[in-house]
Amino acid sequence: MAIETIRSPNLGRGLPPGQKYVRNFPIYDITAARPLFDPEAWRFKAWGAIEEPLELTWDELMNLPTVEVEADFHCVTKWSKQSLRWRGVPTAEIVDRVRPDPEAVQVMAHCLEAYTTNLPSEYLRFEDSILAYEMGGKPLTPNHGAPLRLLVPQLYAWKSAKYVNGLEWQTDWRPGFWEQRGYHMIGDPWDEQRYWEPIEKVRAWWRKVRVAKVERPGDEDP
Repeated sequence: MAIETIRSPNLGRGLPPGQKYVRNFPIYDITAARPLFDPEAWRFKAWGAIEEPLELTWDELMNLPTVEVEADFHCVTKWSKQSLRWRGVPTAEIVDRVRPDPEAVQVMAHCLEAYTTNLPSEYLRFEDSILAYEMGGKPLTPNHGAPLRLLVPQLYAWKSAKYVNGLEWQTDWRPGFWEQRGYHMIGDPWDEQRYWEPIEKVRAWWRKVRVAKVERPGDEDP
């Protein structure tokens, strides 16, 4: 059966302000050691302000409907990748299964290495938002968040959480990992929603992260 290909609306919006396209693919993590993936033990969970909590094995997730998404990818640090192709499960499929509470305003993505990021719940209904397990026609590598990455092309890339294994619906606005450190609660690239706090404070924190060597050498184009 042919896989539906979706062209993200971000392809028609042009390069966001302050961004530039790059050929390499810079890699960022919040810890020096990447999480290990055991397909037998791994579980994807959805919980919080929803009617039907969900837990899926890796095989069960792989049996859900699949789409391909072509989208640009915009990092808050001002680089962008052009027209990447991803494959995965539409997040709208998860939304339909769990039936969120009408009072839910945001979703917190949870990841294997304890990273979190929040985003407005409506973004998970967008047709170009997926749980991605392939990029460029190949399985995701650890550099890019294997086994599973939340892809939300219409927001800055820190919202596209690597190593994702859970989604929590919430009825109030709570900051995730980077949002607690000064990054924007929404993160729209075309509105340049980069930071809440003075950039000097964010840069000081990021220098500490770089000392810990969690910024990895960039990949070549996939």
